[in-house]
Amino acid sequence: MSVIIRDGKFHQDDWMASGGSFHDFDAMPLRPHDFELDHLGIDVPNSIDPNSLSGFVGEVSAIRIPFPSFADGRGFSIARVVRRMGFTGLLRAHGHIICEQYPLAVRAGFDEIEISDELARRQSEALWADALARINVTYLERLQAGMASAAA
Repeated sequence: MSVIIRDGKFHQDDWMASGGSFHDFDAMPLRPHDFELDHLGIDVPNSIDPNSLSGFVGEVSAIRIPFPSFADGRGFSIARVVRRMGFTGLLRAHGHIICEQYPLAVRAGFDEIEISDELARRQSEALWADALARINVTYLERLQAGMASAAA
C-alpha cells in the first residue's frame, strides 16, 4: 500500500479509488484516444526527455514521476517542464521522497507525493505538515521582504 501526501496531510489514494489508473508511458500509443481520458494517468520514467511528453499534456489527467532514491532529483526537473508545457492535471511524485524535499516538490509543480507505508511510519504526517509550512521561508523571499520593508 501507499500513502498520498497532499497539502501536508496523509490521504488515501482518492484518484485511484475513483477509477483512475496509471499506464506505462512506453506502452502507450502515440495518442491515447483508446482510453477514458478522465481517469487516464501515465507513469513516466525519470530518465525521460520531458519534451517527449508534449503530445500527452492535453490528453491525460495524471502524470506520475518516480523517485527511486531521495538523492535522484531528475523528477523535479521533469515536473517543472511539464507544468511549463501547460499540464493542469494531477502531477504525482512517487517513491523515495523525504519530507525535507516536500517544499521543492510543491514548487516544481507536484500536487501529491506517494510514499510507502514504511516511509510514512518513519516520517509522520506532522513532519510533512511542518515541511510545507516552511515553504515560504527561503533566502530569496526573506531578502525581498527585507528590501521591501527598507524601501517603505
